[in-house]
Amino acid sequence: MIRLHNSKTRRKETFRPLDPRHVRMYLCGPTVYDRAHLGNARPVVVFDVLYRLLRHVYGADHVTYVRNFTDVDDKINATALARKEAGAPGTLEELIRARTEETIGWYHADMDALGALRPDHEPRATDYIGAMITMIADLIVRGHAYAKDGHVLFRVRSYTEYGALSGRSVDDMIAGARVEVAPFKEDPMDFVLWKPSDADLPGWDSPWGRGRPGWHIECSAMSYELLGASFDIHAGGIDLQFPHHENEIAQSCCAHPEGGFANVWLHNEMLQVEGKKMSKSLGNFFTVRDLLDQGIPGEVIRFVFLQTHYGKPMDWTAEKAAQAEATLRKWRALTAGVAPSHEVAPGVLEALADDLNTAGALAVLHGLTGEPALLKGSAQMLGLLLDEMGDWAKAPEVDLSGFAAKLSDLRAKAMETKDFAPVDALKSALMAAGVEVRMSKAGVELLPGPGFDAAKLEGL
Repeated sequence: MIRLHNSKTRRKETFRPLDPRHVRMYLCGPTVYDRAHLGNARPVVVFDVLYRLLRHVYGADHVTYVRNFTDVDDKINATALARKEAGAPGTLEELIRARTEETIGWYHADMDALGALRPDHEPRATDYIGAMITMIADLIVRGHAYAKDGHVLFRVRSYTEYGALSGRSVDDMIAGARVEVAPFKEDPMDFVLWKPSDADLPGWDSPWGRGRPGWHIECSAMSYELLGASFDIHAGGIDLQFPHHENEIAQSCCAHPEGGFANVWLHNEMLQVEGKKMSKSLGNFFTVRDLLDQGIPGEVIRFVFLQTHYGKPMDWTAEKAAQAEATLRKWRALTAGVAPSHEVAPGVLEALADDLNTAGALAVLHGLTGEPALLKGSAQMLGLLLDEMGDWAKAPEVDLSGFAAKLSDLRAKAMETKDFAPVDALKSALMAAGVEVRMSKAGVELLPGPGFDAAKLEGL
């Protein structure tokens, strides 16, 4: 029995899929104009665990997971225009496509490194423009939208439930929010479904002239096409709750009153770095690739994410990353060459079924070190200890026998002269290069350890 905290009802509820033979989940994906930052990765990892849990409970063939790519956006347009002005060959549309293809490739590589399964569908907004135009036209017919000056806007006050997800009234939102006041708006809260495009911007023909869609209509159209008018779970970061998710609900429920749109809403909290909000101005802004290039393995990043419940703010620290690496090295050493159990420890499943209590699941794993097969099988339920993610933990193949012989000779001389300074100097230099030094009566053993750097041995 899975229980999830539904943002819509503000309480933890037993999850009952609309159709147990076809569980359907949608996650708001990235706008593909640049590298994914650490905050972008948190919902991917969190809801990847949910996807794995649903597949385990209902069967892999009975779960459909959709995560979109927003590939039409002002930031993407600006990058493509800059390339065109710099002399890059091709039309603006071709340059935009090249940029989004490049960025989607980066995104896949980075999320793969975090051990996230690819969703069943990854729709691109530009492939669903026709569906968006159809939905917008239907909203106009139903009286929920209106066209003016090449724009189409959603009439917010036509949907009486607007604000229920975020717990705000329309009047409160107008008083407390920065809303765009434009001459083509009937009401300051009305939001754009379609906007005009000039010759320097990508655009599609529509009944309201050449233009492009607003952000919110994209997810509504894609989720409807792939999951239907009603589906089980809609997830995303808490920063999307208003206005994006609120607007999705309004336009989807008005366009398809026969459905209920998403039954359960899940929101992950924000991410901090060393106790502070991540921002470029503070110098603590990291992309996933930044950390990977620094030598922090994707599995370690994933472990740190899972230590905090998704509904609580998460603090990324260097100390947590070091502790996670040490734990994973230990677990990988214990499970090396061991076939994972087909069973998952009951405590792990119970923790995950209790609103994705990933921290509780990790605590159970710590108690399974005496059962390596069960440890490995249960960790893989969390996307950890996967064979394809373990290269980082393997000791590099390097011949340290010469250094071991030298250290052994120095130690033998020191036993006679009582001068151990040369021994300590070589030992310190080896340890500074990431070599683990083991000295006993039986002899000297040298092993590459965490952070081993062969280049630091060259001067010894």
